[in-house]
Amino acid sequence: MTEWVVVVPVKGSTASKTRLADFPLAPEERRRLALAFALDSIAAIQAVPDVRELLVVTSDPVAADAVTQLGAVTIPDPGDGLNAAIRAGLDHAARTHPAAARVVITADLPTLATADVVFALGLAAEHPLSFVADALGLGTTTIAAQPGLDIVPEFGEHSAARHAAAGLVSLAVPPESTLRRDVDTPSDLEAALRSGVGPHTARALAHPDV
Repeated sequence: MTEWVVVVPVKGSTASKTRLADFPLAPEERRRLALAFALDSIAAIQAVPDVRELLVVTSDPVAADAVTQLGAVTIPDPGDGLNAAIRAGLDHAARTHPAAARVVITADLPTLATADVVFALGLAAEHPLSFVADALGLGTTTIAAQPGLDIVPEFGEHSAARHAAAGLVSLAVPPESTLRRDVDTPSDLEAALRSGVGPHTARALAHPDV
């Protein structure tokens, strides 16, 4: 059995999910919605039996408090962007759990199902370095490394091609997997709502001013 430490970066600021501005949502509403995405993602991951620890990288106190209540461990975001936050999480995981495999999963998966994470980690356990592309095949939602191996995060536009070029194996996760269904745009959110979002996201959308 492969044990995993999962790293989840959570921005937790009013700069979160700016591409949802046309939904329409005010900056504070976007912040709350992005946090709700993260909480639904984390809740699904925490239910995976082989997850030894879930490590959230954030410097937002509201986000840190919320994810801690779900059982996550938090470390500060160094503040140099998404990949720097992920790198900090991966380095911390390697120091504290050197015998565990490490996986990064993005925090914008409000439809995430535990079974889909279990399936993907089973595939990832068969490769030294691997990744899961998003539904379009352009971005990345997940990268994974076996114990003792360095992995360089290349998240951002067209990150799937960069991860593949760096030698990560693209995992054969089904196109309909919720692990591929990240939400960046209003159309992404509408598709997520049609398929069914988690309780935190549903509550945030039902009560956007709370």
